[in-house]
Amino acid sequence: MSWAGPDDIFLSTSLATYLDKKLLVLLRDGRKLLGLLRSFDQFANVILEGACERVIVGDLYCDIPLGLYVIRGENVVLIGELDLEKEELPSRMNPVSEAEIKRLWKNCKLQK
Repeated sequence: MSWAGPDDIFLSTSLATYLDKKLLVLLRDGRKLLGLLRSFDQFANVILEGACERVIVGDLYCDIPLGLYVIRGENVVLIGELDLEKEELPSRMNPVSEAEIKRLWKNCKLQK
């Protein structure tokens, strides 16, 4: 069992400034999650409330609702606060249904 040293504690306590704010969390597998940060621990495990996964294919996107979501800290690549004053996406982006984005994403992966 490893002990969380001072450097680890500093990293996780800096997340305190993001509590109750809307965040974008980028995971190691490339997924992008959005939600309100409700809790975290010394290992950077985080809990998002009202979380959704944003899937983008070309100029199309879909926010797939996940609800309350626990993310293990070792899977987090980036955490950033979203600016609520600005639009989240460029105007060229168009929303589509969950079924449509999954179909497009699957076709895109098959072509690679």
